[in-house]
Amino acid sequence: MKRRPLIAGNWKMNGSSAFAVSLAKELAAEPAGAAEVLICPPFPYLPAVVAAVQGSHVRVGGQNAWHEPPGAFTGEVSMDMLVDVGCKAVILGHSERRHILNENDALINSKVRAARAAGLQAILCVGELLEERDAGTTNAVLDTQMTGGLAGVDAALLDGIVIAYEPVWAIGTGRTASPAQAQEAHAHLRNWLRTRYNPAAADGMRILYGGSVKADNALELLQQPDVDGALVGGASLKAASFLPIIRAGNQAAK
Repeated sequence: MKRRPLIAGNWKMNGSSAFAVSLAKELAAEPAGAAEVLICPPFPYLPAVVAAVQGSHVRVGGQNAWHEPPGAFTGEVSMDMLVDVGCKAVILGHSERRHILNENDALINSKVRAARAAGLQAILCVGELLEERDAGTTNAVLDTQMTGGLAGVDAALLDGIVIAYEPVWAIGTGRTASPAQAQEAHAHLRNWLRTRYNPAAADGMRILYGGSVKADNALELLQQPDVDGALVGGASLKAASFLPIIRAGNQAAK
């Protein structure tokens, strides 16, 4: 089954207002292609970036959000607030939030369900640490994170969910999972979906690869049969490095 590639840029905690608007305008000026394009700037720059890409093919998302309705949660941002400023998606369970900010599967699951209830596309990140890969427990780790992250999520809600496989050992390290390693993990995740849900849900789910994706490795990764796009970190911070990845997504879709 041919799935539309999704190329998502996670800007993490980088940039300024001027930087964000300038980069967003450069990306929006690129002609639309077969791949879907999403950019996720830091919270303070979301309204300006939404305005900068208005009328273009570029969608905007948040890097995280809180699962409760608006209320007394100092320092947090609700799903409704993301929707209010024009976001269409939100990244949840990123490895930095799991391993630096100690988010567990139960919390991430609450966020996934809250995102879908608010009408946001949820990008659920899963992936193993280097020691887990070396110990041969990658599949078990992925199974645990998928089971926890999608608890209580029925097949009807899966249309608005994207899985992002990000081997933690390949994020910001310059190391990248080989195309074969990426394909193996993605195929395992798709099989998990087939077993837990049904073949149609598994075939329809987009599974992105995230982990030191660059212009020179993007096409080979994106041409793997179960790799449906990329969640890009550092390379998404410059149009000169992000646009070639988008173009690779367009080419892989053919």
